[in-house]
Amino acid sequence: MNIAVAPPDTAARSETLQLKADDGTALAATVAAASGSDWIVVGGATAVPRGFYRRFAEYAQARGVNVLTLDYRGIGGSRPKTLRGYMPDYADWARQDLAAAVAYAAARGPVYLVGHSYGGHAIGLLPAAQRDQLRAAYVVAGGAGWHGWMPRREQFKVMLLWHVIGPVATTLLGYQPLKRMGIGEDLPVSIYRQWKRWCGFPRYFHDDPAAAELVRAFEDVRLPIAAANALDDSWALPASRDAFFSGYINAPLLTIDIDPRVEGLREIGHMGYFRPQVGAVLWPRMLGWLQQKGLSVLA
Repeated sequence: MNIAVAPPDTAARSETLQLKADDGTALAATVAAASGSDWIVVGGATAVPRGFYRRFAEYAQARGVNVLTLDYRGIGGSRPKTLRGYMPDYADWARQDLAAAVAYAAARGPVYLVGHSYGGHAIGLLPAAQRDQLRAAYVVAGGAGWHGWMPRREQFKVMLLWHVIGPVATTLLGYQPLKRMGIGEDLPVSIYRQWKRWCGFPRYFHDDPAAAELVRAFEDVRLPIAAANALDDSWALPASRDAFFSGYINAPLLTIDIDPRVEGLREIGHMGYFRPQVGAVLWPRMLGWLQQKGLSVLA
C-alpha cells in the first residue's frame, strides 16, 4: 500500500519536552504534534541524535500522525555536562529511555514504533508493559553488528575502531569521541564497551552467555515487525538482519531487501533511510505497512 507523497505542512509544529525515565533520568524529546490520535515513536540508532529524524517526523506529522523522537541518555540533549565517569547501561536505552517514550505516547493514543538499527534491538528489551503497548514496528538497518557479516573493507574499518582507535581514545578521554570521526554523537565509555562486546558475536547479544537473562523476553514479542535492509548497508546487510531477528521467534516477521539501484537511488547505506531523497521512495512504504497494521494515516 502506498501513500501519496505530499509536501510537508509548513505550519507543522513541534514541541521540545523532557521525559523522565523510571530511574529518574531526564531525557530530551521532541513531539511533532498532528491532527490524528495515533503515534509513532522513533527508536533511534546508536550515537544518532533525535534531530536526525526530524524530516521523517514532519512527513508523518503532515499525514496526521503524532511523532515522538528522543535522545537516549548520554547523547544529544540527554548528555550530561561531562561524559567522563558517566557509565550508563546500553540496555537502559531501551529498558528505561525508549520505555519512557512509549509510555508517554501510549497515554495519548495507539502507538507504533519506527526503529533504526538499535531501535530494532530495543523491541525485545522493552519492559513487558511498554512492549505490549506497541501495535507494530517497522525497522530499518537492523542487524547483528558482527564484522563477519560485513564486506571486507568495512570489516577492516570496524576492527580498527574496536581494537585500535576505540581503546586508545576511551583511555585518554574517558569516552568514545565518535563526533570527531564523523560517525555520530560521542558515546559514554560503558556504552561503547557493551556495543563492542555484543558486536563480537554473530547474533549480537543473542550469542552472549552473559546476556541470557537480557534476551529471554524476546520470546514474548508477538507484535508484527517489518525489517527492511538496503543491499548497500555495509553495517547491516540482510544476512546480519536475519542473524539478529531470528531471536524474535514468536513475532510475525516480514523481511524486506532494498536494492538502491532498482529504486533509482544512488545510495542508502546505514543512514540514508531518513534522508529526504531516500524518504521520498521509502517513507510511503513504511507508513503504508504500518497502516495495514492499524495506523491511521490521512490520504
